[in-house]
Amino acid sequence: MNTITPLPENPGILTTTVGSYPVPDWLSALPSEQAVNDATRVIFDTQRQAGIDLPTDGELYRFDINHPDTNGMIEYFVAPMGGCDTSIGRKDAEAFRSMHSMGFRAKPAAVVREALHGGGLNLIEDCQRAAKVAGGPFKFTVTSPYMLARTLLDQHYHDFAALTLALADVMAEQVSGCPCSCLQVDEA
Repeated sequence: MNTITPLPENPGILTTTVGSYPVPDWLSALPSEQAVNDATRVIFDTQRQAGIDLPTDGELYRFDINHPDTNGMIEYFVAPMGGCDTSIGRKDAEAFRSMHSMGFRAKPAAVVREALHGGGLNLIEDCQRAAKVAGGPFKFTVTSPYMLARTLLDQHYHDFAALTLALADVMAEQVSGCPCSCLQVDEA
């Protein structure tokens, strides 16, 4: 199922969009796996009808109202990742605020307490879901290791570069074999 749809030959300049798309009211009112698939299909079709060559899946399955700082976009990656603890206590939050430049976050997305690994993160599954309804070439998006590292409290590596590289290793393993025509790495 990892068949990659090729990009158009001699396309000139391809048109594309950013990754995130607004969550339709009907999806947030009655969320289900089928509703996510339907909404993703609508998003692909809407972009294709507008003449977009390389649409995105909209990232609807990543939205989490419980994390308004980033709409859950960070938590989607780090919460299931092995080595990350999302139980944030007062001391963790205070330590994060005292050392970090993420002024819009009051607490870390997670605390890195041991070596990072994929854990329950399964990006290829989400990319495969998108591929089933894409109707042609599409772009899959991920948050960059650098951005993810900025939102974490590191109690294992004790070195920002080492943490970022560990995240890069996990993310590289996760996107390997994704059936998309293009992978976009988002940076803030």
